[in-house]
Amino acid sequence: MCTEIADPTAVAFSAPRPVEGAAVDPVHLEPVDALTITVLVDNSFDALLANTDVATRARLGTGPGEPAGQYVDGLARPGLVAEHGFSALVTVTRNGHDHTLLFDTGVSAEGMATNGRRLDVDPTDIGAVVLSHGHADHTGGFPGLERWLGRTASPLVLHPAAFTRRRLAPPGAPPFAMPQLDRAALVGDGIELVERRDPSFLLDDCVLITGEVDRTTEFERGMAFHEAFVDDTWRPDPWIVDDQALVVNVRGHGLVVLTGCGHAGAVNIARHALRLTGQDRLHALLGGLHLTGPGFEQIIEPTVAALVELAPDVVVPAHCTGWRAQMRLAQELGDAFLPGAVGSRYAFGAREPYRRAPLTPCPGTD
Repeated sequence: MCTEIADPTAVAFSAPRPVEGAAVDPVHLEPVDALTITVLVDNSFDALLANTDVATRARLGTGPGEPAGQYVDGLARPGLVAEHGFSALVTVTRNGHDHTLLFDTGVSAEGMATNGRRLDVDPTDIGAVVLSHGHADHTGGFPGLERWLGRTASPLVLHPAAFTRRRLAPPGAPPFAMPQLDRAALVGDGIELVERRDPSFLLDDCVLITGEVDRTTEFERGMAFHEAFVDDTWRPDPWIVDDQALVVNVRGHGLVVLTGCGHAGAVNIARHALRLTGQDRLHALLGGLHLTGPGFEQIIEPTVAALVELAPDVVVPAHCTGWRAQMRLAQELGDAFLPGAVGSRYAFGAREPYRRAPLTPCPGTD
């Protein structure tokens, strides 16, 4: 494992190890009355997905038309942009008040902002930006975000290792250098950086950012061929220690966990969130679970088995999860499985009984 600093304490913290029992001193995560997660960037857009009691889907023609002289009325209705990346708008409702933050920014400069405009999102509601980690498919949307907002987005919450210089170096292929976040450039744009390795709270202690995640399972072993430039040389960096998740405690239902890529491992993340908060119920897991490609497909089965044991009510495997893992999760989780898509709005709230609640429009961001 490598980060930007060769810190023995950080190495020891991030290495896989057994953890048993409840957290000795769990943090207190304030429960919320409702939570809405709106996906602004994901790998797919499916305008024909059906709504459910949890998910409201974007349709064909979402947003204003675009000039196209080849049509009779001179307009095309393209819907939303799908790209290899992830971004989601998170709105929590507590004591009658909504609070909103942005989780990741997607891969392209304009993809997230374009979808936000077409979904009629008001960007001025965004109170903070959180990065799940420093990879470019989660950090590329800052230029478009600034143009969309008309100002810089601040504060920005991230792990300090998100600024690490990295590359992928698979055998027999030339290395791929990943675009690297520039700390000085972000600060120069007027963004307040909140760099934390440890857990931290946002929005009046009702949103938890996990910080570094305990690596405790035997099968989630990081990302092969991932390297970091440390001490003037490229070194193996499988653990990607800056990977962190967002956690919300929905009153009466349990934890909702949102991941970017899930480099720490989907099971590690879910278990870590439960231990960290002292909760015993995983209500929902959404986001990238990084189970695609030859290096990760071998851990699909133990991951699926562990998630079945956790028995969440909702699982939305998005972004880098991959079709093989999505298929197995759909087979084993039944109605708890929901396919992900750009423009989907997932609404979680303190209503009973949860699964038989009538479909209602997703709350807005105003």
